[in-house]
Amino acid sequence: MTASQSTKYKAEPADQILVTPLDSLTLVYQRRSGITHIVAEPAPEILAAMGADALTADEVAQRLAAQFDFDSAQAADIIAARLNELADLGLVERCYA
Repeated sequence: MTASQSTKYKAEPADQILVTPLDSLTLVYQRRSGITHIVAEPAPEILAAMGADALTADEVAQRLAAQFDFDSAQAADIIAARLNELADLGLVERCYA
């Protein structure tokens, strides 16, 4: 198991962000920072799938695979990269075990 597979991520609480779809992009206003982020798929879907749970990239991929038609094992690396981008934006927090 690599460090990225064991790293859990926790999304910003739902009451602290305002998500607004805008054509092919989505605006995510973060109340804590006052910043509006412009994100594209699959970022909004990742945030929605996470809910209030701290999850690994594999766990997020499994949740998304249950909603959408794809192989979660193949998507885990892509999801991990997106989670790291969301963490850099401050929309998710890395939780190290």
